[in-house]
Amino acid sequence: IEAADIGIILRPGTDAALALAMMAVALEEGAADRDFLAAHTDWDAAVEAHIRSHSPAWAAEVTGVPEADILALAKLYAGTKRCFLRAGVGFTRARNGAATMHAVSCLAALTGTWMHEGGGGFFYALDGWGLDTRLAWANDLIDPRTRVLDQSRIGAVLNGEALAGGPPVTAMLIQNANSAEVAPDSHAVRRGLLREDLFVAVHEHFMTPTAALADIVLPATTFLEHDDLYLGLGHTAMTVGPRVIAPVGEARSNHAVVCALAERLGAAHPGFGMTEAEVLDATLQASGKGSWAEATDKGFIPAANEITVGEGFAGFPHPGGRFRFRPDWAALGPYAAGMPGLPSYWLNLEEAAEATPFRLITPPARSFLNTSFTETPGSRTREGGPALRLHPEDADRLGIADGAMVRIGNARGALTLRAMRFDGLLTGVLAVEGISPSADFPEGIGINSLVGADPVAPAGGVAFHDIAVWLRLA
Repeated sequence: IEAADIGIILRPGTDAALALAMMAVALEEGAADRDFLAAHTDWDAAVEAHIRSHSPAWAAEVTGVPEADILALAKLYAGTKRCFLRAGVGFTRARNGAATMHAVSCLAALTGTWMHEGGGGFFYALDGWGLDTRLAWANDLIDPRTRVLDQSRIGAVLNGEALAGGPPVTAMLIQNANSAEVAPDSHAVRRGLLREDLFVAVHEHFMTPTAALADIVLPATTFLEHDDLYLGLGHTAMTVGPRVIAPVGEARSNHAVVCALAERLGAAHPGFGMTEAEVLDATLQASGKGSWAEATDKGFIPAANEITVGEGFAGFPHPGGRFRFRPDWAALGPYAAGMPGLPSYWLNLEEAAEATPFRLITPPARSFLNTSFTETPGSRTREGGPALRLHPEDADRLGIADGAMVRIGNARGALTLRAMRFDGLLTGVLAVEGISPSADFPEGIGINSLVGADPVAPAGGVAFHDIAVWLRLA
């Protein structure tokens, strides 16, 4: 927002309402691409009537954005065919997040911007890398009878819930995860990790709060100490990361630990007897992307998905190639019940109530990429400890001075932190940026202790930006 030419600040979880109003304006302005809708979507009269029923005035009430601002933004978008939507992660971290993402994606389909260079939209490059991962991921060893448990619900899993019909978890190897800090409902996670009958080994760079709760801590290599290939979520190339130095001390890579376990457990697979470089070389060559040596010489591997615009547009990656204004939510996950059948503002949120009148979001910090970086002195100095951002009008109403210590909480827990008056929010909305270490809070537990662990529709996940809390002076 601070760097934007046009900054639109709205209530958490209401982005779909803004998108619907923008589409309604586009229809009124005659900006819908009727040829594109007919050729490449499931558009019909019922979809159109549904969208037209969502006016800018209605959206203003829902989002907190002035009607005039919605109208101006909608007309600007509708009149710009070379308009590219870069949808971020934030609004998907609510209980209505998937429905919101769908509604926003409908904008580009309605106006047909996919037909123009520089138009369309993008979320994440989760697929499309063109890699044959059968060797690297040992996909052929996967036994479909083995249950898969949701890591975002690790608290419920370790406390005997969400076990997918199987027995309790009694042993864990944790790699690439600081679950005690990053998982929701942190109190439940800690109770689970502290079970006397649970054996926990953590493979880590730092003595994180999760590592501190482990029975055994194994030192992990950093990116400088092993060969790897990085699939950036927002990039159009794979980044090549060759080893620069030998592993320090007893540090081992993820691959080395998994291969050593496989040997002791009697698991056989060609990849378990190969080095990282050998696996990477075989993977690239099987994928038609050259050798590992060639990749390390260049430093990156182009992997952009080509989308032909104009008359050569080939459609969308669904059966039939059509964009779906009517999504098949049931095909996407087990929690799809009740999801809207058309693009909608789905009021499926942890709404403010009398006991918890504020909505809380927990966006990334300016200086912490993840909880590993909360361990580095430079990042900790720049960030300056956890703070609660609140609108000056809310601060004045509650008598909260800048820098005052306040308490926030809900039925899951309560925390003490420093208040920061901040006009980059609407009234009634609070923000705590980043996942500051639990030790930085007087309670000894972090911000995710206030976040619910109920699964997000349709396929699971965490509603990190969908929290109702109370606020008072400490």
